[in-house]
Amino acid sequence: MTRIIDGKAIARKIREELRGEVQRLGEKGLVPGLAVVLVGDDPASAVYVRNKGKACAEAGIRSFQHTLSAKTTQKELLSLISRLNNDPSVHGILVQMPLPDHLDGHAVVEAISPEKDVDGFHPFNVGRLAIGRPTFEPCTPAGVMRLLDTTGASLAGKDAVVVGRSNIVGKPMALMLLQKNATVTVCHSKTRNLPEKVASADIVVASIGKPGFVKGDWIKPGAIVIDVGINRTEKGLTGDVEFETASKKASWITPVPGGVGPMTIAMLLSNTVEAARRKGTA
Repeated sequence: MTRIIDGKAIARKIREELRGEVQRLGEKGLVPGLAVVLVGDDPASAVYVRNKGKACAEAGIRSFQHTLSAKTTQKELLSLISRLNNDPSVHGILVQMPLPDHLDGHAVVEAISPEKDVDGFHPFNVGRLAIGRPTFEPCTPAGVMRLLDTTGASLAGKDAVVVGRSNIVGKPMALMLLQKNATVTVCHSKTRNLPEKVASADIVVASIGKPGFVKGDWIKPGAIVIDVGINRTEKGLTGDVEFETASKKASWITPVPGGVGPMTIAMLLSNTVEAARRKGTA
């Protein structure tokens, strides 16, 4: 029987635990602070930023929102990041992506202090992840690992297939699975015989950004399926996996919405609280 991994409930529990930790830090005079920078007027980005602000408030984390014009220059944005790097009340910095085309996102990420890089995208933190000594893990794959933990399944020796090779999800996801001793295959748009590779997997993580791309009949009976995709279609939000057919074969599966999505924000809050904790013990 297939069991649904309830990301909403798991994320809620994490946020409750974080609220307690924030209260304990507050008793020591330390209030975690997250600065979120939004450049331009992309509607989806604006929604994400509002949700992050609301989640911060619920956890007792101080939120500093900086909304900039789409005409903001690279120099102006880097100047803001420099100020936030030097602001002791800010423990985490998040620049909402994507940025307007005239801005260099790579340079912006690299300008953020690694100690405040709660997104886990700075090359310093990515490098530490690669050698098994992470400072801050990217939020979405970190959330996926927490979801996998709740299944109680050991990942050691299991065959894991990650569909998608982005810097945000696919690549760090593969590294995290390797650290748990899974045997990992990363698939992408150039992969040959993709259905056969997915069919061999004990764990499937789909993050390719195409609705229903991973077919249900590709899934190995008893596999764990994590669907990272969030695609807006005429029928509403759908994932990268054909849920109805895949759920008949998987042992565990995440829904869309309500699976990985809530975990991303929960892990962002977790990284912010950890950043404040480290600053308090420095």
